[in-house]
Amino acid sequence: MAPAAFVLLLVVIDPFGLTPMFSALTAGKGPDERRRTAVKAVAIAAAVLALFVFTGSLLFDYLGIGLPAFRIAGGALLFLIAVDMLFVRHSGLTSTTLRERSEAARRDDVAVFPLAIPLIAGPGALTTVMLLTRGQSLGEMLLVLILAMGVLGITLGMFLAAAWVERLLGETGINVITRLLGILLAALAVQFVLDGLRESLPGLVGGFAADSPSR
Repeated sequence: MAPAAFVLLLVVIDPFGLTPMFSALTAGKGPDERRRTAVKAVAIAAAVLALFVFTGSLLFDYLGIGLPAFRIAGGALLFLIAVDMLFVRHSGLTSTTLRERSEAARRDDVAVFPLAIPLIAGPGALTTVMLLTRGQSLGEMLLVLILAMGVLGITLGMFLAAAWVERLLGETGINVITRLLGILLAALAVQFVLDGLRESLPGLVGGFAADSPSR
């Protein structure tokens, strides 16, 4: 489970795609302020993801939402995010809306909004941690949390080295990486949907859905 879960979290959070957004949002700030913004944003995102790791299942149990239904819905959402990544386009799923960007431009501190939420701990990341922990033991939840913290560590490193990363890869290089990650995410999203359908309608898709790390 661990390698596949780490890859899924890395693909969904997408530190490479977030780095140019961080640079744009912190343009005009000094190195120390950019560093404080990066650390604060990642710390807040970590707290939000940790909250969803341990309370996501309780929320869905309270609402009466079963695991198969959540896998289908979550897989569909992740597939939409994958499409955005493949075409390198920004929607409310993978970026901020025009109104959100306008509000952010009027803020001195962009660490909480829009960096931590919704860019780092956005719909895709929150859905993913709940998909990975739904119905799992405490030990597996802790493992997912550790993996998520590892991805956030990479994100922080990318933010701190944003200028260097952009010079090294350029916009084209970052877009190529984003598209490759989008292909991986699309495949994983389809597998989540197949797993959900197999559990809901075993006679219909049982012969087509292969075993996956999401189970």
